[in-house]
Amino acid sequence: MANKRPQSPQLKRSMTAGQMEMISLGGAIGVGLFMGSTSTIKWAGPSVLLAYIFVGLILYIVMRALGEMLYVNPSTGSFADYATEYVSPLAGYLAEWAAVFQYIVVGISEVVAATEYLEFWWPNINVLWSGIIIIALLLLANLASAKAYGALEFWFAMIKVVTIVLMIILGFLVILFGFGNHGHAIGFSNLWSHSGFFPNGIKGFFFSMAVIVGSYQGIELIGISAGEVADPQKAIVKSVKSVLWRILIFYVGAIFVIITIYPWDQLKAIGSPFVETFTKVGITAAAGIINFVVLTAALSGANSGIYSSSRMLFKLGQEGDAPKTFGHISKRIVPNRAILGITGGIFIGFVLNCIVSALNKSMGSLFVVVYSSSVLPGMVAWFVILFAELKFRKENTELMKKHPFKLPLYPYSNYFASIMLIVIVIFMFINPDTRISVTVGLAVLVAAVLSYLVRHRPAKRN
Repeated sequence: MANKRPQSPQLKRSMTAGQMEMISLGGAIGVGLFMGSTSTIKWAGPSVLLAYIFVGLILYIVMRALGEMLYVNPSTGSFADYATEYVSPLAGYLAEWAAVFQYIVVGISEVVAATEYLEFWWPNINVLWSGIIIIALLLLANLASAKAYGALEFWFAMIKVVTIVLMIILGFLVILFGFGNHGHAIGFSNLWSHSGFFPNGIKGFFFSMAVIVGSYQGIELIGISAGEVADPQKAIVKSVKSVLWRILIFYVGAIFVIITIYPWDQLKAIGSPFVETFTKVGITAAAGIINFVVLTAALSGANSGIYSSSRMLFKLGQEGDAPKTFGHISKRIVPNRAILGITGGIFIGFVLNCIVSALNKSMGSLFVVVYSSSVLPGMVAWFVILFAELKFRKENTELMKKHPFKLPLYPYSNYFASIMLIVIVIFMFINPDTRISVTVGLAVLVAAVLSYLVRHRPAKRN
């Protein structure tokens, strides 16, 4: 693979492999699990377990394809690099701007969520000022260094991981031994005794996959952080292998516990299943504990969003597809102006949300639509990884003979994952709950394509 722009300023490899793994876990385990699981269960019922596993298989293929290319050339913003070189410059441009849009929207929504969680302890807190303080703290962490960002994200992710593991352990004690249920084991009958395992048929099963894909999005942050991790080849192999099974265990394990303890069609009535599970075993401070965890989940999501989208904006600035000022690196070896630009976007979006909420309380649902619109742009990274790996193999046949980390079942695994992602998008258009969101996401991608065509149109000859 050709070296790119040796004259450009380069980011520093200051992260550890452990921080790289936690960044990926933090990106993929967020409020989508803690707050979004109720929607997926509503559509699919107990079959949501298979839906999480099925999307996990797609995720496995995507990450092995990315890991194969990263092993050869671990660079910042790598999947956009691969899209440019192995698909087309348009694909790279689209991947970068889709990531910027996706994570700004995610960052806005996570800051809004964080301010709401703070109201649990301080009901009279000024939402505007609490949001500004949160954004300022995240900005400072990202401006300090990649190492400081990695350390902060490590602990954010650790809190989420420990909470999920505890919930799974306590859940199995309730299911198998009746712990917290007067000694009466709940058993597994809730998986099939309420209208069956597939209560809403195949349609509900596929409807749930759209939200699950959105929940898993963020794991490709391994590719964005690869340019700033020490000993990248070793870290990439270790991270891709471990992160995948950890995410599946956390998601599938947590959802399994929830729908086994509680009938799936009664979840709306009990509130947060995470709070209820801890309460059931006698942890009376459950609401406060879970509120603290979802607060860290929201901060983690915003933190990941600033980090990843600033690296993409940095690349766009270097390549001339965004103002060149964003391609600047500070003395601390971070893309400080890109970080300021992304944080500024999150700040503006947060303030606008506060204004809209103050003017019209019923407009709150509009923001949910905007947040959900990031799912389709978020898929762009997965598509370009799958397409790029096809050509990567063809152009590196000699290199692949000794490659220790190849994607299994190439090229059929690529085709399978790509087709299934397209099917999921089709069902997003069919589902009335996601139709507006996917349409907004599609409009963003079309606007990005048109922008590229205008910027790169051939010069007219005299």
